[in-house]
Amino acid sequence: MIDNYNLLLLVCGIAFLFGALFPLIFGRTPISLPMLQVVFGMAVGYWWTSLSFLDPIDNGLAIEKLTEIVVLVSLVGAGIKIDTPLLWRLWQPTLRLLLITMPICIFAMAVLGYYAFGLSLGAAILLGAVLAPTDPVLASSIQVGPPNTGGEDTTRFTLTSEAGLNDGLAFPFVYLAIKIAEAYSQGQDFTTEMLWSWFTHDVLWQIGAGVVVGVIVGKILAKLVFSKHTLNTTISQGYVVIALTLLAYGLAEYIHSYGFIAVFIAAFTFRRSECGHDYHYKLHDFAEQSEGLLMSLVLVSFGILIGQGLQSGVELTWRVYIVSFAFLVLIRPLAGLLALSGLKMHRTEKYAVSALGIRGIGTLYYLSYAINQGYFNDQDALKLWIVCSIVILASIFIHGISAPWLLKMTPNKSHH
Repeated sequence: MIDNYNLLLLVCGIAFLFGALFPLIFGRTPISLPMLQVVFGMAVGYWWTSLSFLDPIDNGLAIEKLTEIVVLVSLVGAGIKIDTPLLWRLWQPTLRLLLITMPICIFAMAVLGYYAFGLSLGAAILLGAVLAPTDPVLASSIQVGPPNTGGEDTTRFTLTSEAGLNDGLAFPFVYLAIKIAEAYSQGQDFTTEMLWSWFTHDVLWQIGAGVVVGVIVGKILAKLVFSKHTLNTTISQGYVVIALTLLAYGLAEYIHSYGFIAVFIAAFTFRRSECGHDYHYKLHDFAEQSEGLLMSLVLVSFGILIGQGLQSGVELTWRVYIVSFAFLVLIRPLAGLLALSGLKMHRTEKYAVSALGIRGIGTLYYLSYAINQGYFNDQDALKLWIVCSIVILASIFIHGISAPWLLKMTPNKSHH
């Protein structure tokens, strides 16, 4: 990889140029920026045969750390731009998606992974866990606008808040998969005692502590930034965004809780303090630009990975395509509609929210994180990477083309 360093910089430069010129050239077309960058990466990976192979299993740690940073920046951006106050009536659709839709998606994909792909129990649960959360990075185009720029409609708010929260809530199931795989790799059965330990620590403690850390960090930073002593001083938004991200994440991980939840909650708590202040717009602007640059890097790399896979003749069975499309166009939409049934939402809003469950960079993070623990065999790991890559690729194109059309159908009114 280092041999081609200068050429790789050129590839990244072209990818960033796409990002800069995209609104001018493709603004009125159904093509999205992620689609363009992935196709560019695929072309590079397929035709540039001298480029060293991006093996996702061998390069698992690099993938894990890069995707982790992108998701973190995206979570801060999502938390800061939500105008909607914390009211049960307004957050009910989000909570239903988290508590009903997500577990259904995990269960459905685990069953398909076990029976359709012959995955072990731990790997099948992992497949469900990594594909269940919607992605805050690739979903940015269907999310709410910058802070204080007008009324948020139900569809965009629900998609934004779901993507912000379910990235952390998928983690307990990732840990469950890892613990089952660990027990089996040591020749043990997964006992009810292990299950109880998982529930009390990985579900109750880690989620609860993550929320508490997020609230504390968000409130402390808001007190510092919006205090009367700093009102006349220009505090760099870059420093604040990065401090908010790293303080919440670092502290949450230090006490063994979920950093992703802590970061989103911290950003949301910070936003609710002086929620009408212009400073939030500047913060969001910095977070969005940083996220866009990092996303470009990941998407081109992901495209290169797919292109190299096609070039090397990685075997893709018909089952991979059928399961991937069934998940995106049947399982997620039906599970979403089930969760939202009975709510006072327009029919088109329910359908748009259910259909636009974008999968992306968060999935790459969870998958590389779990496989890096070393309890999944190479055969399962390869199957997981193939299935997840095809689901993400299909999601980028299906949702990229359908999102503008679906959002036009929904009533564009504030839900406050």
